[in-house]
Amino acid sequence: MFRDCEPLLRRLTAKDTAAALELSTEAGWNQTEADWRRLVDLSPEGCLAIEVAGEVVATATIVAYERRLAWIGMVLTRKTYRGRGFAKRLLNEVLHLADILDIESVKLDATDQGKPLYEKLGFRSEQAVERWECEKVDVAAVAVSLTSFPAAVFSYDQCAFGANRSALLQSLAKSNLPVVLDNSYAMTRNGRVSEYLGPCITQSGEAAWRVTTSVLASLAGRSCYWDLFPANTTAVRLAREFDFAPKRHLTRMVRGRGLRGNEQQTYALAGFEFG
Repeated sequence: MFRDCEPLLRRLTAKDTAAALELSTEAGWNQTEADWRRLVDLSPEGCLAIEVAGEVVATATIVAYERRLAWIGMVLTRKTYRGRGFAKRLLNEVLHLADILDIESVKLDATDQGKPLYEKLGFRSEQAVERWECEKVDVAAVAVSLTSFPAAVFSYDQCAFGANRSALLQSLAKSNLPVVLDNSYAMTRNGRVSEYLGPCITQSGEAAWRVTTSVLASLAGRSCYWDLFPANTTAVRLAREFDFAPKRHLTRMVRGRGLRGNEQQTYALAGFEFG
């Protein structure tokens, strides 16, 4: 009986997504079960859980963008199991996986609460990231159509993001097609409590306005989150124009090589779990 109650570290599978959703919901996060399934599909080896007495009580995920960059997310522990070192154990395991894969750079977006733990594991602060919110989108549409990704967009996105994440973009596009204008694009996806704008990579402020206006028009009347770099002042001005306001402040942290993309072309992030 005692052995059955010992914490078991194992892979998170597609059968666990409903249980994982309970954890993110308890934390007040915006992920849906479809987001958890996407993580498992993209990184079946890198989605981990700790199980106690048959119950998933903690999770952490790492998604590798080839060997250049890996992203840690979904570091969650059920409230009644906090303080037992589960998060640290999971983080050590996903970092071990990154080392096995010889990943050059590992990143995550940290809350103030989680930052001290990440620093102990060798992470250092890179820059601020923020979540902005619009309680009710009120945007008129412009003449830009939803479409699948042209191949050239993946190359442009890689230059702006810093790594090849075409598999993620293709996965996101299965649920919600992007708006593409030349090499610029914007996407939205459904959330548990609020819709989500991102990612959005553009060549200019004008292109950003056109593609974000188009995708936001499809969310008229609904609430929406928008994660951005406050250092991109053009993105900040655009968010304010659409009546978004800051909601959460986090710190992007890095372990290993100090890989940076082009933040001035990054108008919306893919999410704290994806980068």
